[in-house]
Amino acid sequence: MYNHKAKKWVKGRIGIFSRLEKTIPDNTKVIWFHCASLGEFEQGRPVIENLKSQYNDHKILLTFFSPSGYEVQKNYAGVDWVFYLPLDGSRNAKRFLDIVHPELVIFVKYEYWFYYLKAINQRKIPILLISALFTKDMVFFNWYGNLYRKMLSMFDHIFVQTPASKQLIDGLDLSLNCSVAGDTRYDRVIEIAATTKRIAEIEKFIVDNKCIVAGSTWPEDELVIQKAFSEINFPSVKLIIAPHEIDQKHFLSMKELFPDSILFSDLQQANQQMSESQVLIIDNVGMLSSIYKYATITYVGGGLKSGGVHNVLEAAVYGKPVLFGSNYKKYNEAIELVRSGGGLPFTDEKRNGIMLKEIINALLINEEEYNYRCEAAEKFVHTNKGATEIITQYIQEKRLLTN
Repeated sequence: MYNHKAKKWVKGRIGIFSRLEKTIPDNTKVIWFHCASLGEFEQGRPVIENLKSQYNDHKILLTFFSPSGYEVQKNYAGVDWVFYLPLDGSRNAKRFLDIVHPELVIFVKYEYWFYYLKAINQRKIPILLISALFTKDMVFFNWYGNLYRKMLSMFDHIFVQTPASKQLIDGLDLSLNCSVAGDTRYDRVIEIAATTKRIAEIEKFIVDNKCIVAGSTWPEDELVIQKAFSEINFPSVKLIIAPHEIDQKHFLSMKELFPDSILFSDLQQANQQMSESQVLIIDNVGMLSSIYKYATITYVGGGLKSGGVHNVLEAAVYGKPVLFGSNYKKYNEAIELVRSGGGLPFTDEKRNGIMLKEIINALLINEEEYNYRCEAAEKFVHTNKGATEIITQYIQEKRLLTN
């Protein structure tokens, strides 16, 4: 997998300057967004689309560092051009800016490229860092982090997700322009939920039954889910699983784990089986955020792996309890969702905590408890919206695109 990604990383940058020159006209007004990967893109996306609608006389260039971002979003229609970013260096930075000539530069979350930042500063191009998140163990706050602190000082403004991040930045005593805007992903999931369309096949599968929707699952999640699902006290409950890995080998192992399951791609050819099967496996990409709305209870995968839980906001926005494994404390939104009451972490070791099947049974039995968790999840997401508006309002007030 690493070699496969590395080849794409190298191949994607071959001849990149000549391709940029052929693509971007000299007389075009350009807004440049840069994201490391797919996660950062999702945070930048609400701002991208907001600026695209407000400044239609500008073109938007989106660059990625990682193939996992570029390969998925290279055909993204919300911008005018998508490219890999050439490697950092004084010559590359100069040549890139000569070609792109941006009026505004926006880096998302964790992007610090010294030579690019230096060249942008020298040309007096406004540059913002948005959806930034800082913790005290980061290099900026250590004795050897002088270069990184210098890079922070090159941003005209830093929009952070949390008050704790701002406190750390203020503690550097660098006179940095920093404010708390929040996480733009809240705006994104609210927008998705508001525009979600009906999925007829899902409705036919569920009928009038209660349903558990498990998204972004890994094999570790699926083992735990299978055990809990086989032991809950509600035989009519349906289960929909949208795995993180979409490949035939994984589907075969899931079919072994859930023998009576049916693949989403087979639904149209299997109307009779559709109503008989209790388990539906989603074998495509892009449906998950819409499927969560059909859940009685949601489960978000990744919390049983070292990397940690995936995007809990996609599920929480629909006002349903969100269940996940105990490895979630690297993610502020998951921590705060638990504190709000909308998120419920579990472990399948009784001495360390509550088991997944016990949480599911309690939510299905206790209507008052269930309603409390639903309301808490929805309130949590909507209380934290507004980061996109704060950022775009700053751009307007400072006239960064009208000077």
